[in-house]
Amino acid sequence: MKNTLLLLLLFAGLSIAGANAQTLLSPDAFEKMLKNNPNIQLVDVRTPEEFADGRIQGAVNYDYYAADFAQKITQLDKTKPVMVYCEAGARSASSAEKLKKAGFNKVFDLNGGISAWREAGKKTVN
Repeated sequence: MKNTLLLLLLFAGLSIAGANAQTLLSPDAFEKMLKNNPNIQLVDVRTPEEFADGRIQGAVNYDYYAADFAQKITQLDKTKPVMVYCEAGARSASSAEKLKKAGFNKVFDLNGGISAWREAGKKTVN
């Protein structure tokens, strides 16, 4: 009985952790989601200089390092999915967590950032 209770508690804890885990998407899955969902809010969290060097079509730029970053992300629509990316994945991972803490439920992060996107041969625009 004691072991069953421990297993149930462990499973419940893992389920909760999984529900809050960041949703990482490969470049192919990220591109597919973008193409198949017109309600996506695509956010590039790199600096304006990085953004100017090339971005994914349709992205808006909210600089992760800007003083108003936290305020800007809360202006996004919580009823629509948010997809985030940065250069390699660290800033977007942090941004995804901030979005989830702000009450966003559908948050997706490009695994490996725009670097992985480009390595996969995906198109960027200037």
